[in-house]
Amino acid sequence: MKIAIYGAGSLGTILGAFITKGGLDVDLINRNVAHVKGLNEGGAQVIGTVQMTVPVKALLPEQMSAKYDLIFLMTKQLDNASVVTKLKDFLSEDGVICTLQNGFPELSVAEVIGEDKTFGCATSWGATMLGGGVCELTSEPDELTFSLGTFSATNRAKLAEIKQVLELMGPVEIEENFLGARWSKLLVNSSFSGMSAVLGATFGEVAQNRQSRLCAQRIVKECIDVAKQADIKIEPIQGKDISKLLDYNGWLKQKISFAIIPLAMRKHKLLKASMLQDLEKGRKCEVDSINGVVCKYGDKYSVPTPFNDMVVKIVHEIEDGQHQPCFDNLKFFGDLLQTSTC
Repeated sequence: MKIAIYGAGSLGTILGAFITKGGLDVDLINRNVAHVKGLNEGGAQVIGTVQMTVPVKALLPEQMSAKYDLIFLMTKQLDNASVVTKLKDFLSEDGVICTLQNGFPELSVAEVIGEDKTFGCATSWGATMLGGGVCELTSEPDELTFSLGTFSATNRAKLAEIKQVLELMGPVEIEENFLGARWSKLLVNSSFSGMSAVLGATFGEVAQNRQSRLCAQRIVKECIDVAKQADIKIEPIQGKDISKLLDYNGWLKQKISFAIIPLAMRKHKLLKASMLQDLEKGRKCEVDSINGVVCKYGDKYSVPTPFNDMVVKIVHEIEDGQHQPCFDNLKFFGDLLQTSTC
């Protein structure tokens, strides 16, 4: 199998290192010239909770020439239509794309190549790109899991093949309710990635501060309420039923939910959201594809989402240079938090 990781940044570089170490043929593709140079000269250098250096093959997008049986798509969603249209020409006859992007990217990918060639995967681990071929894995090794699925009922054999590739890094769960699995990841991303971007903080720092934890808790609650109204069954993450643990109706369950949050995030406490990493580099980020999705579903099903709305607003203002990611931004949630004490 000829494999490519398109958009091999922090997560893609680490995934590529594991796949290469497992003996498969994979090209790591990234537009960052210095990163590609570092990968080719010094290998994929993984630091953090896992330490290893693996010789890899890295390319710039303009250097692509092969036909691939499997392309893992790990760019930002902002340009999916044009990116997938380009990648279509580099797929083998029965080649497929498996997106590991946040939100619900499968819809935009399938619009270009069709549902039968579109697969999706939700991850529950994080990393930070330090540059020049070096990436820091910020989640614990036992958290390196994947939820794999498709919205198409065909091509189950390819699903099994992708599972085997990903298992070179960690356990893979094939999700029959893939929409519910995607929503589980969206719940975590909207709450902790959203607040990480707003506050310039790691997941652990968001969970430790009382006010930011309240904000994250309310974002989680909004995601659960929207899913209920949309008749989406939220799938467990790594065997943990998030809805059961973090949903609440009444002050006692709310207090329990609040107390659980730091425990739930302890293995991801060092994780810095990719949205924050983009903001720190002066780039636009994926907030509309993460918190914005919750807001759109909330509008569609008449469920208020004021905390997700506020995250979207603040992040766009940070992009426009009106604010910096910092804990001072908690002041913008002041009025909302008046009704969220616990």
